[in-house]
Amino acid sequence: MQVTETLSQGLKRSFNVVLPATELQKLREARLVEVAKTMNLPGFRPGKVPMALVKKRYSGAVMAEVLEDSVNKATNQLMTDRGLRSATEPKVEIVTLDETRDVEFKVDLELLPDVTMPDFASIALTRHKAEPSPESLDSALSEIAARQRSTVTLEGEDVVPAEVGHILTVDFLGKINGVPFEGGTASDADVEIGGSGFIPGFAEQLVGMKPGDEKIIEVTFPAEYGAADLAGKAATFDITAKALKRATTPVLDDAFAEQLGFANLDDVRKAVASSMQREYDQLSRMRIKRELLDALSKLVDFPVPDSMVENEFGQIWQRIEADRAKGEMDAEDSGKDETTLRAEYRAIAERRVRLGLLLAEIGRAQGVTVGADEMNRAMVREAQRYPGQEQMVIDFFRKNKEAAESLRGPIFEEKVVDFVLELAQVADVMVTPEELARDAAAASAGDERHAEPSIEAEDTAGQMAGDAT
Repeated sequence: MQVTETLSQGLKRSFNVVLPATELQKLREARLVEVAKTMNLPGFRPGKVPMALVKKRYSGAVMAEVLEDSVNKATNQLMTDRGLRSATEPKVEIVTLDETRDVEFKVDLELLPDVTMPDFASIALTRHKAEPSPESLDSALSEIAARQRSTVTLEGEDVVPAEVGHILTVDFLGKINGVPFEGGTASDADVEIGGSGFIPGFAEQLVGMKPGDEKIIEVTFPAEYGAADLAGKAATFDITAKALKRATTPVLDDAFAEQLGFANLDDVRKAVASSMQREYDQLSRMRIKRELLDALSKLVDFPVPDSMVENEFGQIWQRIEADRAKGEMDAEDSGKDETTLRAEYRAIAERRVRLGLLLAEIGRAQGVTVGADEMNRAMVREAQRYPGQEQMVIDFFRKNKEAAESLRGPIFEEKVVDFVLELAQVADVMVTPEELARDAAAASAGDERHAEPSIEAEDTAGQMAGDAT
């Protein structure tokens, strides 16, 4: 084949490729001979159909098959011979198609950039860490006990006016301007006196009621109430008290621990502490990873493929428009015109793609791989989200390569992050759980504006890493 480079601009390349007609004809003739060996037609023995008839029936289809195969092989050979790594699938366009002439086609592609590794040892990071305090453990255990509480219906002489801590079973009918409204009626509803209730001021006005009592109370729905037709409106509720209950919270002792399946209360405390520590460690990881990505972003500046940026921007902008339609625009974006927003989010898309390609190249250079056992564990974890359908989910991932890649990409990324953190200067600082939570919340706020690696770039990471495995 003859190859002529027609464009070399940044990461973009274009080539004209010519395939000799004589070679394509040879391939077509050879393929027709293969077809003739298995062709069956009435009046002819298998494999004895005259070639003229074979050509008449299948020449066009065979030529199309040969052409597609030849163009694909020529494109791959072009990439291999010139050592090109395409960021996306090359675009192929036939220029000349005539069985009697050479076939000419055009190949357009964008290359993956050359990435220079930054000095990881120059990165200074602070890892905020936290541990459960005795007070937080006590509070967590109390919450567990509260969820295990039981109720007893009070009868006879035990019935007293409802007070904080009691549960009053009531029927109620809600009205606005004297007219019942949808969703404002309930029977045998349990209302905890002193609890939050579904409207501020509702439960508080039930204090002193006994079974059989009736009362009309007045409330005002909060301005931010979920039902827009009720938000901010005043309402009345006709209340009929039907039963009074007392809640009993179990004592935090070894007997309670046994009810939960533990040997003693100390084991429960250890299990809760371990769970809380995992949560704190995850928050710490999220924060330092974001800090690391920001640091890496400042250390590199290489061109990125326009097609990848456009795809990433398209996905971001789709979410922005969806948020805008629901009235949930980020406060930082409010009041900005669309031209400004597009420019800002295009820059964010470019940053995301650059980070994704950087992590991909780090992983490729260091031989980072995701093993079969890691993939199996990821599939099992995902399958556990669908009780009763676990095997079906696992089979889906095993049969669907793209779906499996969606599990492999995050594992690959975390292993690359671990590698860089080992080389960076990381100072551990103990903070309170509350401070750690605030740090994590600040790091995740306005998520679209933060430079997490792009998913498409992570897919390319897999492609690049695959070259090394």
